Amino acid sequence: MADNTQKMSYQAGETKGQAQEKASNLMDRADNAAQSAKESVQEAGQQVRAKTQEAVEGVKNATGMNK
Repeated sequence: MADNTQKMSYQAGETKGQAQEKASNLMDRADNAAQSAKESVQEAGQQVRAKTQEAVEGVKNATGMNK
């Protein structure tokens, strides 16, 4: 009986360890996805800023304000 209890306890520990490892992997993937999304948004913002500056310069040139 004690042998069976030890085996069940061992298996429970193994299962718990595997669940913790899977949870950790999921958290790592979620963190990586969030970081990637952040970088994509920052890059898009930089592109919008550059296009806006180009448009401002174009308007200044067209209206003679850039002299």
